[in-house]
Amino acid sequence: MSQKFTAGVHHREDVTFIKLSGVIDEDNELDHLTEKIPGGTAVIDLGEVERINSCGVRDWVNWLGKIETAKTDVVLVECSPAIVAQINLVNNFTGGGVVKSFYVPYFCPECDEEKVLLCEATDMGPPPHEPPTCRCDECDLVMDFDDMPDSYFAFLSNQKKLAAVEKVNAVISEFNPSDGEKSKIRSRVGTTSLSGASMSSLPSVPSLPSISRTGLTGPGTRPGQSGTFTNPGSRPGITGTSPGTNPGVTGPTTPRPTGPPKSGGAVVYALVGVLVLAIGVLAVLLLGK
Repeated sequence: MSQKFTAGVHHREDVTFIKLSGVIDEDNELDHLTEKIPGGTAVIDLGEVERINSCGVRDWVNWLGKIETAKTDVVLVECSPAIVAQINLVNNFTGGGVVKSFYVPYFCPECDEEKVLLCEATDMGPPPHEPPTCRCDECDLVMDFDDMPDSYFAFLSNQKKLAAVEKVNAVISEFNPSDGEKSKIRSRVGTTSLSGASMSSLPSVPSLPSISRTGLTGPGTRPGQSGTFTNPGSRPGITGTSPGTNPGVTGPTTPRPTGPPKSGGAVVYALVGVLVLAIGVLAVLLLGK
């Protein structure tokens, strides 16, 4: 199977246990599982499904339809937050199946930690549904529910009653055993798939390209220029790209022409002339005496 989607199928009498992990998208292989699921009860573990896109939702709904056509009762267990979101969005996402258990997301603002708590649908009681209390493993403070209660628990209003509960619990205990209360809460980051690969249950965000000073082009440069930008009129010896150069051309900034300041020279000549004139007037006065 695909590395990003794995599935394990186990049988015990008339109950089939299917554990799905990874990403359900256009590359899913759900159809290959259809012939492995005979009639009876299909318990589908979705706790390690990290993401499902629109193509995956379409294939999932069609796949459930094929299973139910073979007179198979579908029970969904350990539904991840990604699955719960689709259950609330897509009207027939569960088909004729029943959600037995699901994960509830929490966030600790003090430690910046995220957890998911496994809850049984029958333990949630009548609406309005409120998230159970969950404490942080790091600081032991009560964590914040990381969603809106009205929208996240909306699917519970249309829940059906689960038949053959004891038989389903026996199969879950055999093929997905737990170690008590500790197994009901886990980190949302670092979930391990059946293949042993570490995955993150949170949506992946593409990293932004790193920006360094070297390689930046100054304002007004044309495509293809590179180098460390220096302002026009920079001192000789500092390399850079002067604005307006041809594409791909780098080199020192062209120095401005130098010369005596025009306005300063005129003032000096005027002062010299006044001084000469004053000396001449003084000499005439002295000689006249």
